[in-house]
Amino acid sequence: MYSKKIDSILKRKGIKIGSRVTLEKDGKVYEGLLMPKTEVGDPDCLVLKLDNGYNIGIEVRGSVKIAKSKDSGVKYGSYELGKIKKGLIKVDFDKKRPKVSMVATGGTVASRIDYKTGGVTGMMNPKEFLHNVPELANIINLKRIVCPFTKMSEDMGSEDWQTLAKTVARELNSGSKGVILTHGTDTLHFTSAALSFFLRGLTKPVVLLGSQRSSDRGSSDAGMNLICASHAASGGIAGVNVCMHGTMNDDYCILTRGTRVRKMHTSRRDAFRPINEPPLAKIWPNGRIEHTNRYYTPRQEGKVTPDLKFEPKVALIKTYPGSDPGIIDYYLGKKYKGFVIEGMGLGHVPTLARKSWTAKIKKAVRKGIPVVVTSQTIYGRVNPNVYSNLRILYHESGAIPGEDMLSETAYVKLGWVLGHTKKPEKIREMMLTNYAGEITERTLPEAFLY
Repeated sequence: MYSKKIDSILKRKGIKIGSRVTLEKDGKVYEGLLMPKTEVGDPDCLVLKLDNGYNIGIEVRGSVKIAKSKDSGVKYGSYELGKIKKGLIKVDFDKKRPKVSMVATGGTVASRIDYKTGGVTGMMNPKEFLHNVPELANIINLKRIVCPFTKMSEDMGSEDWQTLAKTVARELNSGSKGVILTHGTDTLHFTSAALSFFLRGLTKPVVLLGSQRSSDRGSSDAGMNLICASHAASGGIAGVNVCMHGTMNDDYCILTRGTRVRKMHTSRRDAFRPINEPPLAKIWPNGRIEHTNRYYTPRQEGKVTPDLKFEPKVALIKTYPGSDPGIIDYYLGKKYKGFVIEGMGLGHVPTLARKSWTAKIKKAVRKGIPVVVTSQTIYGRVNPNVYSNLRILYHESGAIPGEDMLSETAYVKLGWVLGHTKKPEKIREMMLTNYAGEITERTLPEAFLY
C-alpha cells in the first residue's frame, strides 16, 4: 500500500492504479503505468511500469511533479492488472502448418508478476503467453493446449512424469507432428530424462522448454524459447530434447538431448547446457536450424508406447570428505531399492578413510540393492580401472560404474530400470545399456564447457 500522502496526491489528480502517469523529478521525466504498491518497501516510493516492460520505483520527496497522461491507460477494476482479457488470447493459426500440441505444466514460462506482492505467480490460463508470441501462428498449427496439472517444477515427482508421458503419447498418437512441453526450469532436466526413458519407440519431436524470466518481464526469454521450440517441434529431429537460449542475448537457442542437459546457473538465460556431448542443433527465431551433432534420431512415422514402470524409492547421495556412509543404512531402513552415489573424480568414494563407504556399499549390494556411482565433476566419465581404491569399489564391492551419465539422469534411469527388474545382473546390464543417448561411447573434447 502507498502512504497516506501518496494516496492523497493520486486522489487529488484523479490517478488510479493502472492509469498512465507522467512524473518529473530532478530534471528527468518518466512515463508509464502506475503499479500497485507491493507489500514490502518504501510506501513513499511510486512504482511505474515503463513502456520497455521494466518497473522503476521513484521516491516522492522534494520537488516532484505528477500528472495523469492524456492516454489514461487501463481502467483498474475492469480486470486485474497483469492479466490478459479473454478476448486478447485468441490466436489464429495457419491450418497448413504442421499440427503440434502443447502440454503446459506451469513454471516461470507460464508465470507473470503479481503486482500486489511483487513476486511471480502462475497464469490463470496457459493461453495467456500466446498473446505475447503471435509469431507462432506462422510456424505451427497449434492443435490444442493440454494442461494435465499446474505446478512449479520443484514440486514434481515421478507420478507427474508418468502423467506427462501418457499425455504426450496420447497427443502424438492422435495426429500431432510434435509436442511442445512448457515446464519450470529447476527440475526440467529430471523430467526430460524421465520422458526419454518412458516414451519407447519415439519417432517425433518432444521439445521441453522453460524460461528464466517470467513472460511479462522485458528481459523474458520465454517468447524466443517458445518460438525456437516450435521450429524444433515441427522439424526433423526426433526424441525428447530441451530448447533454451544458447547465449545471454537473443541470438539463438540450442536443442539438447533430454538425457544430456543440465541447468548450470541459477539465473542466466543460457543456463541449460549440454553435458559430455555437443547440442543437437542451433535454432534461430527465423527458423534457421544448424545441426551441430550428427548423432540424432531423424523424424519418422510410428506410434509411441508409454512405458511407465518406475520405482520411486531410489536415493541420490553425494559424497564429500568426512561424509558418513551411515546414510546408506538410513535409506535401507526406509526400504529403499537403489542408490546413485555421486562420487569424486573418476568415481571415488572415501575408501581407506576412517569413515569408509566401501563396507556399506558392499552390504547394500549383498542385499540385492544396486549402487550406481557417478561423478560430481559433472563432465567426464567414471573409470573403475585406474586407481586401487576404484578397483576395490567396483570389483570387490560390486558397485556399477555410471559411465558418463549425469547423476540426475542415472537417478531417473535406475528408478526406471528397477520398475522392470529386481535381478542384480539384469539391473547392471540395463544400467550399462544406452537407451536414450545417456551413455556415449566416446566423449568429445569439444563438448567440455560448451
